[in-house]
Amino acid sequence: MKKLLPPVLFALCAAAMFAAERVPGADALPTTGRLGGAAAVAAGLVLLVAARVQFARARTNVYTFDEPGQLVTGGVFRLSRHPMYLGFTLVLLGLALCLRSVPALGLAAAFAGVADRWYIAFEERWLRSKFGPAYLEYAARTRKWF
Repeated sequence: MKKLLPPVLFALCAAAMFAAERVPGADALPTTGRLGGAAAVAAGLVLLVAARVQFARARTNVYTFDEPGQLVTGGVFRLSRHPMYLGFTLVLLGLALCLRSVPALGLAAAFAGVADRWYIAFEERWLRSKFGPAYLEYAARTRKWF
């Protein structure tokens, strides 16, 4: 069975947000949230890029369903054990605020829920089994999300 990669789920959620914008009454959020939405998109993109660069520098695997090569704990990974999922979620939240869309907020929350219960749970089991005490120590001092 082919596994749904996080960037694909992110893209599907984003596309669904733009489709939901056409639903009458979906744009019920105040326009004052657009500035915060833009800031959330920018912060999310910064986290995504910074985390990807750190994986590249460590020459380790970035793909969710492939075996981790190294435990990356520096940089943005000092703030969050999962800055890429946090980045994806912030971008979706920001898009929802920019679109002023209540259904889009639900899609951002759904992405965060799937990321937490499926992707993150899978990755953390694998990291615990591969890196043992080193991962447990890292997890004890670093928040899951932020």
